[in-house]
Amino acid sequence: MRSGDTIVALSSGATPSGVAVIRLSGPDVPALLQAVAGTVPEPRRLTLRPIGQDSLLDRGLVAYFPAPHSFTGEDCAELQVHGSPAGVKAILRLLTALGARLAEAGEFTRRAFENGKLDLVEIEGLGDLLDAETENQRRQALARFEGGLSQRVADWRHQLLDLRAEIEARLDFSDEGDVADALPESFADSIMALQSDIIAALAAAESGRIIREGIRVALAGAPNAGKSSLLNALARSDIAIVTDEAGTTRDVREVPLDIGGQLYIILDLAGLRDADSKAEAEGVRRARAAIEQADIVLWLTAPDIADSDETLKAKADLRIGTKADLGKPVAAELPVSAATGQGLEELIAAIALIGASKTGGEPSLLSRERDRLALTAAQDALQAAAAQLVQPELAAESLRIASQALERLIGKIDAERVLDRLFASFCIGK
Repeated sequence: MRSGDTIVALSSGATPSGVAVIRLSGPDVPALLQAVAGTVPEPRRLTLRPIGQDSLLDRGLVAYFPAPHSFTGEDCAELQVHGSPAGVKAILRLLTALGARLAEAGEFTRRAFENGKLDLVEIEGLGDLLDAETENQRRQALARFEGGLSQRVADWRHQLLDLRAEIEARLDFSDEGDVADALPESFADSIMALQSDIIAALAAAESGRIIREGIRVALAGAPNAGKSSLLNALARSDIAIVTDEAGTTRDVREVPLDIGGQLYIILDLAGLRDADSKAEAEGVRRARAAIEQADIVLWLTAPDIADSDETLKAKADLRIGTKADLGKPVAAELPVSAATGQGLEELIAAIALIGASKTGGEPSLLSRERDRLALTAAQDALQAAAAQLVQPELAAESLRIASQALERLIGKIDAERVLDRLFASFCIGK
């Protein structure tokens, strides 16, 4: 990415479409608007203009956002034109011929970061918002994008600055008459209060992760217990192969479901048994690994199949009796039938109830491993500082480390590597 030049991209969805939005950002935006639209419109007001130069290419709405009050912090503009593939290509061709450069993936948002319009946490929230598929993901991402986590981090940083100023004043100006030798009695309490606040935030990190990534629900049981049939019934599609031959499923199959605004990842696994086939044995190994990592485990018991793992069955979150249409009851908490649909709505409600206990109320703003690592580092440094108060030099260094952990989280330091990975996943026009 090269700063200083003017970039352009189609910011809306793929053409053909009802409307196409072409976005520009950079120092040459006013001159480009003058060239292709005849005038520079009044700031932040949509104005109908002919689009073209030597010939009319289209007619659309033009908006101008002068720096610094724009998304990127630079002069920006948007052309809202008809979503014709030929028309959009012609306008982009004209703008690049006049000196604009086609934007790279995420380049508009990167310029917003570099110009101080967004911090790294807010940018991650924007990326999550663009990818959100469920209501809970949308709410979580929007709160993060709107600065919910950034504000909390800013509060923690301000508290740390006060603590550092207090202790470093005694290190640097201990010979001054107006600086007391001893730290205030409340100093240790302030460190512990800040540490407790960060620990409380970390406690919600797991619920934030499963909102963003989805709650993993493992369908476990013996071969031919009805796992693949139940997966197909829940997904309302013939996703999994179903036969009467035991061991048909050899790998972990994942199907996303939106249940009450929360993303659930349903895992269809190989049946658990001692297998002679190397392929099936590997499937069983992967199934057990997936069960260990799942957030919810459903144990499926069929009336015509013997259970294969009583220990895992006892540990499962819910025991499901499959093939209820056969009319043979089994020892289970909920009977279902993939063939008739019996019990499916009750099963979905039960999954949602278990999932709600794992996500809590409002979605946590901590949703990424990077969040957890940064706050854990800050909490560890605060704990060290509290134990080092008899050696102020060491305590001051630990407080500085805590500050750096929070600054790294929002991108004040060491942001380049994170940015390269993050923006690679953004669309071109963002």
